[in-house]
Amino acid sequence: MNRTRPTRQLLIMAGLCLAALSTSMAQAQSMVSVKGSTLNMREGPGTHTPVLWELKRGYPLQITQRKGSWVQVRDFEGDTGWVARSLTGSTPHHVVKSRVANLRSGPGTQHRILARVEYGELLRTREKRADWVRVERSEGVSGWIAKRLLWGF
Repeated sequence: MNRTRPTRQLLIMAGLCLAALSTSMAQAQSMVSVKGSTLNMREGPGTHTPVLWELKRGYPLQITQRKGSWVQVRDFEGDTGWVARSLTGSTPHHVVKSRVANLRSGPGTQHRILARVEYGELLRTREKRADWVRVERSEGVSGWIAKRLLWGF
């Protein structure tokens, strides 16, 4: 009777689960946001490279690579570029990734709609609960949006 085969399969499965978990954790930890009032996203890691676009305070970005004092990042639409690491922070924000999303008074569809937010709108993250995120608009109105309609921290 060979007992090593089931043990080996169990160890392989456990290893795969740990790898998936660490990848998920690494992705969550690799989010940054724009720290200053604006930030130039560049074509390459350096001030000598062309500016692709300008991002405003709080805009969330996912780090995909590091090179010295620069980080390559991806935005919610999948566009990539380079930013100076010193100009990024960890203040959590989300961007609306659906065409329109309801901003609700509580974390659930049974709560009343306070406002509608549109694709690309930047929101300050205030709290997370299961599948819902409490966010705040730039003018101070806050409420809850389903997590699946947002991208960010």
